Amino acid sequence: MIDPARRQLIEIYLAAYNHFDIPGMLGALTDDVRFEHHQGGELSVATDGKADLEKLARVGAQLFAAREQKIVELEERGSDIVATIDFHGEIAEDIPEGPRAGTIIEMQGTTEFGFAPHGKICKVIDRA
Repeated sequence: MIDPARRQLIEIYLAAYNHFDIPGMLGALTDDVRFEHHQGGELSVATDGKADLEKLARVGAQLFAAREQKIVELEERGSDIVATIDFHGEIAEDIPEGPRAGTIIEMQGTTEFGFAPHGKICKVIDRA
């Protein structure tokens, strides 16, 4: 059974993400949080610490007019929780050599959440 406090922290983080609430996202994280995004099995971006993740989150938020991550399933793996997530997003502006404004992106991936002893999220590893 998933620890209710950890589930709630994941839900707070994702709700803040969905609402472009970067301070809300950061509030669920430790100061030394590790973030990784893997695309197609390759590490595409990584940050260490809240300050670097905040910069990345601000850039990422500008890419989307709307976005939503929805939990499909949560699974404990050792001390971590892995969420299977459905993602739906609408591109805000034309991206050079990429999707055009209004393009809808839908995919499923996983996010692995690690937790510090005091309870906040200390690791977020996205795989798409």
